[in-house]
Amino acid sequence: MGSLDRVEAASVDELTAIDGVGRVIAESVCAFFASDHNRVVLDKLRTAGVDLTAPMVATSSAVDDSLAGLTFVLTGTLEHMTREEAQTAIEARGGKVTGSVSKKTSYVVAGASPGSKLTKAEQLGVAVLDGPGLQRLLDDGPESG
Repeated sequence: MGSLDRVEAASVDELTAIDGVGRVIAESVCAFFASDHNRVVLDKLRTAGVDLTAPMVATSSAVDDSLAGLTFVLTGTLEHMTREEAQTAIEARGGKVTGSVSKKTSYVVAGASPGSKLTKAEQLGVAVLDGPGLQRLLDDGPESG
């Protein structure tokens, strides 16, 4: 929303229109700003010169969302990156990482000693990538062969 002032002025409906904000959170945010105590604290912050605006973010044309809409499950030990690094790289490109394999899983990334997640992926017909395959997907996107 760009600034705390805009969040403060937003209705429950406006807040729930934001991806990831449900009705309970939106109502809680509105209740926070309705509190006299909280408004006093915010006024003191403004008076003290605290910047309550969000930093500028990259425009959507600069954002890499090549993996948007895709769901990944990581299993086993990857050779050239940690699972945390792989998750960060996937999420930075708009992908989602979950902990269990389902029919909705786009890819299972399997390193050494993958365990039952690989078996389940094979049973469900989910595409399986190794570490180099994941790196190609990160570099080139899903349209690359």
